[in-house]
Amino acid sequence: MLKDIFNKKKKYATVTKQEEREDVPEGIMLKCPSCRQIFYRKEIEKNLMVCPNCDHHHQMSSHERIALLMDSTFEEWDGDMVSENPLEFPGYLEKLEKDQEKTGINEAVVTGKGSINGHATAIAVMDSRFRMGSMGSVVGEKIARAIERAKDEKLPIIIFTASGGARMQEGVLSLMQMSKTSVALERFSRAGGLYISYMTNPTTGGVSASFASLGDYNFAEPGALIGFAGRRIIEQTIREKLPDDFQTAEFLFKHGQLDQVIHRHDMKDILSNILELHQAGGDDR
Repeated sequence: MLKDIFNKKKKYATVTKQEEREDVPEGIMLKCPSCRQIFYRKEIEKNLMVCPNCDHHHQMSSHERIALLMDSTFEEWDGDMVSENPLEFPGYLEKLEKDQEKTGINEAVVTGKGSINGHATAIAVMDSRFRMGSMGSVVGEKIARAIERAKDEKLPIIIFTASGGARMQEGVLSLMQMSKTSVALERFSRAGGLYISYMTNPTTGGVSASFASLGDYNFAEPGALIGFAGRRIIEQTIREKLPDDFQTAEFLFKHGQLDQVIHRHDMKDILSNILELHQAGGDDR
């Protein structure tokens, strides 16, 4: 009889992992990949997607960042542009459709114009949820168009990068976007335009080697991975062990490749101050 009582108690005291998953709806909790602490997602969102425990900057979607940064009005540009499959890469269109359904955007960058604390600006925000933010023909075209339109409308432009590099399914067409965006920025600079590059985690490959590194101001978020080739490839090439913080925003700032590493809590105020400074300086372009 005592045995039955203890077995019964154990039965009701035991909660399986499956039951735990069913008790907590998906998306309610979020585990920090840095400190491994678990928080309510709303708690992280209230802190601008920054971990309250270790200050890790979680990735943001393009629309989350636009909502955080811009004033109430935002006009999107070229939102209807979608990629095709020029190289007839197997399964590419199906993957694009899945990402479009998952993210609610048509490509890995959202461009447009609005204002930050009343200061008008053009903006492009890459989204790592869509094909890991890879730069295909449409991504390059949208960014180049945004730069050209900013030039024509005499607006500064801010580009937030989050990318794994060139898009393999588009081959050399993807690599050509490096020169296209760089040439557009050269024309923009000659016209007197202000370009702020803001690198987030990760910014790698062809994006880091082109428009991400060409800003009048080059900023990054804390802990962001920034680089061209992978760590292991570099170590095998130079046959040396790289520092633990290699290719982080802090490492690049220490070696003069960034102007500042900016905490997300300070992002809007700093960008607003820069825009105000250049407008006050009589930059009529």
